Amino acid sequence: NDTIPEDFALFLPTKFDASKSWPVIFVYDMQGRGEMVLRMFSAAAEQNNYILAASNKVNDSLSLTQNVLISRRLFNTVFTMFKIQKDRVYTAGFDGGARIASVMPTFMNQITGVISCGSTVGNKEILSNKNPFHFVGIVGNEDFNYPEMLKMEKLFDLMKFPNQTLVFNGGHKWPSQHLISRAMELFDLRAMTKKVIPVDTVFIGNSYDRRLLEVNELIANNRAVQAYDELGDIMEVYRHFKDVDSLKSSSKVLKRGTSYKSQKRSLNTWLFKESLIKDDYDYYLEEDIFTYNYNNLGWWNYQMGELKKHKESKNEFQRQMGVRLEGYLNALIEDNIDLIALDSPIDEEALNFLWMLKTITSPDDFSYYLKVISLNAKVEDYGTALYYLEELLKKGYANSDELYALEHTALFRITPEFNALVAKYLKKARYDIIEE
Repeated sequence: NDTIPEDFALFLPTKFDASKSWPVIFVYDMQGRGEMVLRMFSAAAEQNNYILAASNKVNDSLSLTQNVLISRRLFNTVFTMFKIQKDRVYTAGFDGGARIASVMPTFMNQITGVISCGSTVGNKEILSNKNPFHFVGIVGNEDFNYPEMLKMEKLFDLMKFPNQTLVFNGGHKWPSQHLISRAMELFDLRAMTKKVIPVDTVFIGNSYDRRLLEVNELIANNRAVQAYDELGDIMEVYRHFKDVDSLKSSSKVLKRGTSYKSQKRSLNTWLFKESLIKDDYDYYLEEDIFTYNYNNLGWWNYQMGELKKHKESKNEFQRQMGVRLEGYLNALIEDNIDLIALDSPIDEEALNFLWMLKTITSPDDFSYYLKVISLNAKVEDYGTALYYLEELLKKGYANSDELYALEHTALFRITPEFNALVAKYLKKARYDIIEE
């Protein structure tokens, strides 16, 4: 469009009719990958008849103010192009995209709901019960954000925000189209409750029956805690349309059962332990960065061994905790790397420590070994560079072209020790090894 400086991706459902009004979801991706992010929502939008739009210019390198201004222009453009139903404007996203999607209602009061995948709200401090919106969180039970999502559910209840949390088995990843479609259904049901759109009894009946079938499957698979939570959501959502007294009785029976009590106790135990371990991670990482405490790398290696034990446990909730903690630790380290990289001048010693730590917490990510080798070659600490070179090659790294082009290694890569290691693991070195 020649009249606006930004471009955006757009999805229209097959049944789109320009003469009618439609609900719209503005989907956020913090790398401006509009078309890619719309693909994650398109099947659900097709099924539920939603327009989708996503900016190609929103980016995490921009300030919040700049991203809000881009969003305003996009909103105005879409409102000009199409008939949009009043009180049916929503935002959505995954991870960083979800965080910015959740703060947009503060700046644009026409937004009535948010689908937040794999993340809590971007800023709890700006939430106000004077401007409530419908929050639907979707999160995996192995996602490091899962405990925070459970806490946010309680905060939203306290602030009287309409909200639901949809949980799936898995980690920090995009949810299925089925769950995204469920979120859109919840928006539709809320719109019917508020008399924004006409009540569709067939739609309500089919949706209600599907939810009950899923609860029965959870009970059959001995997932009592999740089944109980699902029943609670169903009663809250459908009580405006149906008699839910029978569900109240079923919920009470489920809660009194030994399976529920045992699973709830175990879940709470491991969630509490998880919070303590995360506090340790926060404290010791801050201390280690401040003091460049290379001696503590052994302690971090021990922690990874402990996480491995948790992940191999026979207890389901302990296993999930182990996966979440590993994800949390890696995200914590990466956040610190990003913060230090923004400083001027950059604290290379702190970065060096964090990159070394990443070779422990993400041992199969070759990029951090290369960063350590490059930086230590730069300061002529060839002993450290050689150690990480061998660890890298042991892991199966085989890109000799990248290795010989690595920044700051011009002198290091012509040393006999460097080429001996390359010859040992990759069969052939680029430079001859001259024995003195």
